[in-house]
Amino acid sequence: MSGGGTLWTRDFSIITLGSVISMLGNAMSGFALSLFVLDFTGNTALYALFMFLYTLPQIAAPVLAGPLMDKLSRRKTIYSLDFFSAGLYVLMALLLHLQLLSFPLLAMAAFLVGAIHSTYLVAFNSFYPMLIPAGQYARAYSVSSTLETLTYIMLPVATFLYKAFGMFPLLIGNALCFFTAACFETQISDVETNGARPLLKEPSYTLKGYLADSKEGLRYLWSEKGLLCIALYYVFSFASEGASSVITLPWFRANFANGEYTYMSVWVFMLFGRVAGGMFHYRHKLPTRWKYALAVVLCALNGLLGGGYLYTSLWTMRMLCLLWGLSNITTFNIRQAAVQSYVPNDRKGRYNGAFLMLTTVGTLLGELLAGAAMQLLPMRETLALFMALSVLAALVFLWGGKRHIKPIYNQTV
Repeated sequence: MSGGGTLWTRDFSIITLGSVISMLGNAMSGFALSLFVLDFTGNTALYALFMFLYTLPQIAAPVLAGPLMDKLSRRKTIYSLDFFSAGLYVLMALLLHLQLLSFPLLAMAAFLVGAIHSTYLVAFNSFYPMLIPAGQYARAYSVSSTLETLTYIMLPVATFLYKAFGMFPLLIGNALCFFTAACFETQISDVETNGARPLLKEPSYTLKGYLADSKEGLRYLWSEKGLLCIALYYVFSFASEGASSVITLPWFRANFANGEYTYMSVWVFMLFGRVAGGMFHYRHKLPTRWKYALAVVLCALNGLLGGGYLYTSLWTMRMLCLLWGLSNITTFNIRQAAVQSYVPNDRKGRYNGAFLMLTTVGTLLGELLAGAAMQLLPMRETLALFMALSVLAALVFLWGGKRHIKPIYNQTV
């Protein structure tokens, strides 16, 4: 791990700048691409298939990528995937310009982008902690989460640009963002071979060994009771977020004129809360002895806020979303800083792959089960049910696993 008492080392600055550039381009073109698919097909079933094919590889790819990230260079993986993504978006733009783009090609691209995205996340989440100086984990993850939140500002920008100029310039712009990010990322020091994480150089890596390593992330999670309890809670938490993603916008559209704009006017306060929380955590460290208890309380509060805010007036919704954003970013920072500091460097890839797979499964189950539940229950009650399950999961897994989780969360990072 990088040493020194300041967070903004050369390597940390480069990885932050590169990730911001790629996130901005991806947020802008990704949202515009979903609008394009709707317009291109004129069919909501094909749009749903497109989204499903994007999500599908994110179940298996993290577990399959995890062992490779613990054997190969994560640094090279990150910039190679960004270079590849740049080429992919240029190809899509060219096909669009030549009027050769079809739905089967869009579907194949969605599957490929989903696989690349999940593999990149495993590599990035495993490499990023190695560039954080000792004692700076909490500040580093406050920077990461705040910048990620700010990328959502690009969604209305993407809508405007798509309506005004079409999809072609957005695809080219995203390709340029990925190419620029990759160029920056090639300049990061090769910390993996400088003592922080000596790469495992085996004479051969058989299919049998690879499959065994693919299961290692889940075995490691099972052997670490604290990490297991945290992961099980987040399966339910992501399931409630998945339910929210398929309920909230339709509810606003059904209950307000121009409901999508009302939806944005409410949820922008969630973004304000996350940004304000990120800035707070960048400047102030939480007392170490409070972090576990605070995380449990705030995880339960997240569920209560998510399940109840739709029953209030618009301005109360906005204030509750502001509080929800503050609470959400705090639990994220506590978990990421503690867990990424706790997991050994040579297991980070497999752990992050297993965690991402489990939470993706939770998200998909939340989306599917919420869709089925809305056939029997009103939308608000369906959301309240899923959020109540996340509160129960916080009590069962986080509070119930206190003996195992507290030493992980209450460490100096």
